[in-house]
Amino acid sequence: MNAIDYKHAVVYQIYPKSFCSHAGHATGDIAGILTKLDYLSWLGVDYLWLTPVYASPQRDNGYDISDYYAIDPAYGSMGDLERLIAAARDRGIGIVMDIVVNHTSTDHAWFKAACESRDNPYRDYYLWRDQPNGWQSKFGGSAWHFHEATGQYYLHLFDKTQADLNWRNPRLRAAIFEMMRFWADKGIAGFRLDVINLISKDPTFADDDGDGRSRYTDGPAVHDYLQAMHREVFAGRELLTVGEMSSTRIDECVRYSNPERRELTMTFSFHHLKVDYPGGDKWQAAPFDFIELKRILSEWQTGMHDGGGWNALFWCNHDQPRVVSRFGDDGAQRVAAAKMLATALHLLQGTPYIYQGEEIGMRNPGFADIDSYRDVETLNIYREKVAAGVARDDIMAAIRQKSRDNGRTPMPWNDSLNGGFSTGEPWISLAPDWHEVNVEAARRDPDSVVHRYRELIALRKSLAVVRDGRYRCLSPDHARIWAYTRELADERLLVVCNFYGSSVDYRLTDDAIPRGWRHETLFGGTAPPPLLRLGPYEALVWRLRPYQN
Repeated sequence: MNAIDYKHAVVYQIYPKSFCSHAGHATGDIAGILTKLDYLSWLGVDYLWLTPVYASPQRDNGYDISDYYAIDPAYGSMGDLERLIAAARDRGIGIVMDIVVNHTSTDHAWFKAACESRDNPYRDYYLWRDQPNGWQSKFGGSAWHFHEATGQYYLHLFDKTQADLNWRNPRLRAAIFEMMRFWADKGIAGFRLDVINLISKDPTFADDDGDGRSRYTDGPAVHDYLQAMHREVFAGRELLTVGEMSSTRIDECVRYSNPERRELTMTFSFHHLKVDYPGGDKWQAAPFDFIELKRILSEWQTGMHDGGGWNALFWCNHDQPRVVSRFGDDGAQRVAAAKMLATALHLLQGTPYIYQGEEIGMRNPGFADIDSYRDVETLNIYREKVAAGVARDDIMAAIRQKSRDNGRTPMPWNDSLNGGFSTGEPWISLAPDWHEVNVEAARRDPDSVVHRYRELIALRKSLAVVRDGRYRCLSPDHARIWAYTRELADERLLVVCNFYGSSVDYRLTDDAIPRGWRHETLFGGTAPPPLLRLGPYEALVWRLRPYQN
């Protein structure tokens, strides 16, 4: 397979547990992914990012790895993965493996050895203290758990079964790099690095005024560690590397992703997905702040472009609710809203990521009962909120809107038993609309969401302005419209999107269309007049060029 230009590429994220079960099990498997490669090739994507398929007790759905060198039997075998890598390569698609090196499962052999005694050689692979500080787990409660047998606390920024690794230990770093080279030598096309900007902790373990995140986010040695990773693993290989960046800043992401620094290819940031967190509280049901959404995305477009960094563009992933429910309409105007949201995102600068089911407009399942949920974060927060006296109706409203399980319901392929996901009972219920919202139905309908995604993917591959054009927001203060241009030399894209469910008028700025330039309609209306009338959730896109071109 020839190297793929990541700036023209599109990545499709697969959550294997919910993608397709070849064997009729409750969970999906690698062999099931193999059966869907022709569909993914038809869609036009260049990479498949697999969330973790390594051996794991599945306390956090695979992000708690117990053996980096083994495939979890629930997903298949190493042979299955090797066949997937080869079959995808034959179709011009690269496999990106999700790697978690901030922490391991407490079932990992390293941690088990570390627990044998304080002087065990593996003890220093993890972070231990005689007394906890005030740092808080991102899953709730203290980030420290007491290990009674050895009389110390270990750090876990996530679940207590996910012990944080000590990157200051050179032996640990060498072991991580050796493991990553093992996977690179398998022929994978890249790595997605989970919470990678958290690997360097303040060695004093000082408290801050909050939950401790300022002491370990973009920590003191993180760039040194990633440059070492680049030297030891990435150099000389054509690998796409994308870092998940928790609570980070633009200047840091420029440093992580500027090619001259030899760290990563691109970064995920999440600020735009907190615009429905009132007062910073995720667990309240609330509408999103549209003006703030535009401001954040615009700031990152400009800041990363100017600094030479590169964005990973996304609305959804395995940790987020469905975007059509979040920022659109998951009722009667679902299709229009899903197509508009896709258009708004895919014409920005960066590499778009499509999360499984997003391309058919999947929505949140709306589970009303806590017993329908499986996610550890959701179950923990439910217990905490109920214990704190929060009304059950209020916390369930927030969970229906914000739970990670909103994005984890099984992929519906057709209207057969269990949506064609599995002949067995799925590990979590399908969204209730799977009879109508499924891949087979979407492919039959030429006006469906999936066909808009195919068109957007093709545009990214054919137009240099999508890759390299400078971004300019035309509507920072408009309450319902996001309008922007992408400008490259004598070519321009004009994108105008209505984020709401009723028609709206929008007047273009005088400089939106240069005098003497011709237009080509890509989506929506014909000639762009100064005053536009956009229907509910409508997206209008024109390509503009001088007449002499």
